[in-house]
Amino acid sequence: MPEPAKSATSMRSLERAIDILEVIDSSHHALRLTDVARQAGLPIPTTQRILGVLEARGRVERDAGGYRPGVGLVFGAHAYLTTNPLLNAARPVLQDLATATGLTASLFKRIGWSRVVLARVSGAAPLRYELPIGERLPLHLGAGKALTAHMPDDELSEFLDQLTDHTYADGATVSRDDFLAELGTIRSLGYSHARGEREPGMASVAAAVPVPDGGATAAVQVAGTAADVPEDRVAELGAELRRAALAISRRLP
Repeated sequence: MPEPAKSATSMRSLERAIDILEVIDSSHHALRLTDVARQAGLPIPTTQRILGVLEARGRVERDAGGYRPGVGLVFGAHAYLTTNPLLNAARPVLQDLATATGLTASLFKRIGWSRVVLARVSGAAPLRYELPIGERLPLHLGAGKALTAHMPDDELSEFLDQLTDHTYADGATVSRDDFLAELGTIRSLGYSHARGEREPGMASVAAAVPVPDGGATAAVQVAGTAADVPEDRVAELGAELRRAALAISRRLP
């Protein structure tokens, strides 16, 4: 059995390595050593040692611009995408949903204060833009609202306290009270609706995948242009999304 001091040191090293990977992963460009250290809250020598190990293992890469995610991360991503029970349960449901609605169907999973795109199936009217698998997106806009609506009250308050900007793509801002009222409506209807929140001219409907404890960490969505998702179609799509979310839940082991 390892000595307690050595075990604690190993755990701190692991946590620091993950902190550094998360800093690099969240950046859309290469970062200098000093930037990685500052954002991870670590001394530069410690950061440099950890980056050296991660680079040797292919988890980060370095060029003249600095450090960026390495090709070694693709192996872990591939293993996740091919073995994850949620994804295996969702794929046929997404295909059916895209076929039935003609819209692009996507699956999201909540990670902290963000959500990530896990899978997507294009419908008859493909989107004019494509979100890459693995893209981080906000929880307070679009399909994220279907997940935010299922947060416990204390967690929701914490989330809203750290939310410094609640502005739509068209520049409109949303007050805390209005957002809380909208979340109440989402809980009542069982689905969320967004129009022009992240991308001008786009609309979506989403529903959280139910779990036994009443919370939710995954959501399914259909999206298209505002013309593809007129207001008088939202209720119909909401019912489709609720059925799809329940179907995914029932397929989970």
